[in-house]
Amino acid sequence: MPAEKWNFDPVHSHVGFSVRHLMISKVNGHFKSWTGTLLIDEDKPENSSLTVEIDAASIDTKEPQRDDHLRSADFLDAQKFPKIAFRSTRVEKIDLEHYRVSGDFTLHGVTREIALEVEYFGRAKDPWGGERAGFSATTSIERKDYGLTFNMPLDGGGVVVGDKVNITLEIEAVREVLAPAA
Repeated sequence: MPAEKWNFDPVHSHVGFSVRHLMISKVNGHFKSWTGTLLIDEDKPENSSLTVEIDAASIDTKEPQRDDHLRSADFLDAQKFPKIAFRSTRVEKIDLEHYRVSGDFTLHGVTREIALEVEYFGRAKDPWGGERAGFSATTSIERKDYGLTFNMPLDGGGVVVGDKVNITLEIEAVREVLAPAA
Protein backbone atom coordinates (compact mmCIF):
# COMPACT_ATOMS: atom_id res chain seq x y z
CA MET A 1 0.00 0.00 0.00
CA PRO A 2 1.48 3.41 -0.95
CA ALA A 3 1.82 6.22 1.58
CA GLU A 4 -1.38 8.14 2.29
CA LYS A 5 -1.46 11.91 2.69
CA TRP A 6 -3.16 13.31 5.78
CA ASN A 7 -3.73 17.04 6.40
CA PHE A 8 -4.05 18.48 9.90
CA ASP A 9 -7.51 19.76 10.78
CA PRO A 10 -6.72 23.05 12.56
CA VAL A 11 -10.22 23.25 14.06
CA HIS A 12 -9.72 19.96 15.90
CA SER A 13 -5.99 20.27 16.57
CA HIS A 14 -3.73 22.32 18.83
CA VAL A 15 -0.09 23.42 18.68
CA GLY A 16 0.87 24.56 22.16
CA PHE A 17 3.74 25.22 24.53
CA SER A 18 4.49 25.92 28.16
CA VAL A 19 7.43 27.64 29.84
CA ARG A 20 8.26 28.48 33.46
CA HIS A 21 7.37 31.98 34.61
CA LEU A 22 9.01 33.63 37.64
CA MET A 23 10.39 30.18 38.51
CA ILE A 24 7.11 29.32 40.30
CA SER A 25 4.51 28.60 37.61
CA LYS A 26 4.08 27.88 33.91
CA VAL A 27 2.65 30.05 31.17
CA ASN A 28 0.76 28.14 28.51
CA GLY A 29 0.27 29.35 24.99
CA HIS A 30 -0.53 28.19 21.50
CA PHE A 31 -0.28 29.26 17.89
CA LYS A 32 -3.46 30.18 16.05
CA SER A 33 -2.16 29.80 12.49
CA TRP A 34 -0.26 26.75 11.25
CA THR A 35 -0.44 23.85 8.79
CA GLY A 36 0.69 20.27 8.93
CA THR A 37 0.87 17.23 6.69
CA LEU A 38 1.57 13.58 7.32
CA LEU A 39 2.54 10.98 4.76
CA ILE A 40 1.75 7.66 6.40
CA ASP A 41 3.09 4.36 5.08
CA GLU A 42 1.44 1.76 7.32
CA ASP A 43 3.43 -1.12 5.83
CA LYS A 44 6.75 0.67 6.30
CA PRO A 45 6.37 3.35 9.00
CA GLU A 46 10.02 4.35 8.51
CA ASN A 47 8.95 5.75 5.10
CA SER A 48 6.38 8.05 6.73
CA SER A 49 6.99 11.77 7.17
CA LEU A 50 5.70 14.83 8.98
CA THR A 51 5.83 18.52 8.06
CA VAL A 52 4.57 21.38 10.24
CA GLU A 53 4.77 25.10 9.51
CA ILE A 54 3.73 27.69 12.13
CA ASP A 55 3.09 31.40 11.73
CA ALA A 56 5.26 32.84 14.53
CA ALA A 57 3.13 36.02 14.76
CA SER A 58 0.06 33.93 15.63
CA ILE A 59 1.37 33.25 19.16
CA ASP A 60 -1.34 33.55 21.82
CA THR A 61 -0.86 33.38 25.59
CA LYS A 62 -4.14 35.18 26.39
CA GLU A 63 -2.22 38.34 27.34
CA PRO A 64 -1.92 40.80 24.42
CA GLN A 65 0.97 42.80 25.92
CA ARG A 66 3.01 39.62 26.53
CA ASP A 67 2.13 38.32 23.05
CA ASP A 68 3.41 41.54 21.48
CA HIS A 69 6.65 41.15 23.46
CA LEU A 70 6.98 37.51 22.36
CA ARG A 71 6.59 38.59 18.71
CA SER A 72 9.33 41.24 19.15
CA ALA A 73 13.07 40.97 18.53
CA ASP A 74 13.51 40.04 22.23
CA PHE A 75 11.94 36.64 21.52
CA LEU A 76 10.56 35.23 18.25
CA ASP A 77 11.34 38.28 16.10
CA ALA A 78 8.31 37.30 14.01
CA GLN A 79 8.89 40.04 11.46
CA LYS A 80 12.38 38.75 10.63
CA PHE A 81 11.61 35.03 11.21
CA PRO A 82 7.92 34.63 10.28
CA LYS A 83 7.88 30.81 10.23
CA ILE A 84 8.63 28.09 12.74
CA ALA A 85 8.99 24.73 11.00
CA PHE A 86 9.49 21.01 11.58
CA ARG A 87 10.45 18.53 8.84
CA SER A 88 10.90 14.91 9.81
CA THR A 89 14.01 13.01 8.80
CA ARG A 90 13.32 9.70 10.58
CA VAL A 91 10.28 7.81 11.89
CA GLU A 92 10.75 4.94 14.34
CA LYS A 93 7.93 2.65 15.40
CA ILE A 94 8.21 1.90 19.13
CA ASP A 95 5.05 -0.24 19.43
CA LEU A 96 1.49 -0.26 18.02
CA GLU A 97 0.65 3.13 19.50
CA HIS A 98 4.00 4.90 19.96
CA TYR A 99 6.50 6.41 17.52
CA ARG A 100 9.57 8.62 17.71
CA VAL A 101 9.68 11.18 14.91
CA SER A 102 13.02 12.96 14.57
CA GLY A 103 13.62 15.91 12.32
CA ASP A 104 14.82 19.43 11.70
CA PHE A 105 13.16 22.08 13.85
CA THR A 106 13.70 25.69 12.77
CA LEU A 107 13.02 28.52 15.19
CA HIS A 108 14.35 32.08 15.09
CA GLY A 109 16.51 31.23 12.07
CA VAL A 110 18.26 28.31 13.82
CA THR A 111 17.73 24.68 12.79
CA ARG A 112 18.44 21.78 15.16
CA GLU A 113 17.38 18.16 15.29
CA ILE A 114 14.67 17.29 17.80
CA ALA A 115 12.61 14.17 18.48
CA LEU A 116 8.86 14.11 18.96
CA GLU A 117 7.43 11.37 21.14
CA VAL A 118 4.19 10.46 19.36
CA GLU A 119 1.15 8.55 20.54
CA TYR A 120 -1.24 7.27 17.85
CA PHE A 121 -4.91 7.11 18.90
CA GLY A 122 -6.22 5.33 15.80
CA ARG A 123 -8.39 6.23 12.85
CA ALA A 124 -12.11 6.46 12.27
CA LYS A 125 -14.69 7.38 9.64
CA ASP A 126 -16.28 10.75 10.24
CA PRO A 127 -20.00 11.50 9.68
CA TRP A 128 -19.21 13.23 6.37
CA GLY A 129 -17.61 10.22 4.67
CA GLY A 130 -14.02 11.16 5.39
CA GLU A 131 -11.40 9.36 7.42
CA ARG A 132 -9.57 10.87 10.39
CA ALA A 133 -6.62 9.87 12.56
CA GLY A 134 -5.55 11.20 15.94
CA PHE A 135 -2.10 11.81 17.40
CA SER A 136 -0.45 13.48 20.36
CA ALA A 137 3.20 14.53 20.20
CA THR A 138 5.50 16.10 22.78
CA THR A 139 9.05 17.38 22.98
CA SER A 140 11.11 19.94 24.87
CA ILE A 141 13.66 22.45 23.63
CA GLU A 142 16.06 24.88 25.28
CA ARG A 143 15.33 28.48 24.21
CA LYS A 144 18.99 29.49 24.27
CA ASP A 145 19.80 26.80 21.66
CA TYR A 146 17.78 28.92 19.21
CA GLY A 147 19.23 32.29 20.20
CA LEU A 148 16.28 33.19 22.45
CA THR A 149 18.24 34.52 25.39
CA PHE A 150 16.18 37.48 26.62
CA ASN A 151 15.53 37.30 30.36
CA MET A 152 15.40 39.37 33.52
CA PRO A 153 16.92 38.36 36.87
CA LEU A 154 14.66 38.21 39.93
CA ASP A 155 15.58 39.86 43.24
CA GLY A 156 15.48 36.57 45.15
CA GLY A 157 17.42 34.67 42.47
CA GLY A 158 16.21 33.00 39.34
CA VAL A 159 14.84 34.58 36.18
CA VAL A 160 11.51 35.71 34.75
CA VAL A 161 11.41 33.14 31.89
CA GLY A 162 12.60 29.54 32.08
CA ASP A 163 14.88 28.15 29.38
CA LYS A 164 13.05 24.86 28.84
CA VAL A 165 10.02 25.05 26.54
CA ASN A 166 7.63 22.09 26.44
CA ILE A 167 5.90 21.68 23.09
CA THR A 168 2.68 19.72 22.57
CA LEU A 169 0.81 18.89 19.38
CA GLU A 170 -2.70 17.45 19.61
CA ILE A 171 -3.54 16.46 16.06
CA GLU A 172 -6.62 15.29 14.23
CA ALA A 173 -5.69 14.67 10.62
CA VAL A 174 -7.96 14.09 7.63
CA ARG A 175 -6.98 11.62 4.92
CA GLU A 176 -6.69 13.31 1.56
CA VAL A 177 -8.78 11.58 -1.08
CA LEU A 178 -7.17 11.68 -4.48
CA ALA A 179 -9.37 12.14 -7.52
CA PRO A 180 -9.43 9.09 -9.80
CA ALA A 181 -7.07 9.26 -12.77
CA ALA A 182 -8.77 10.27 -16.04
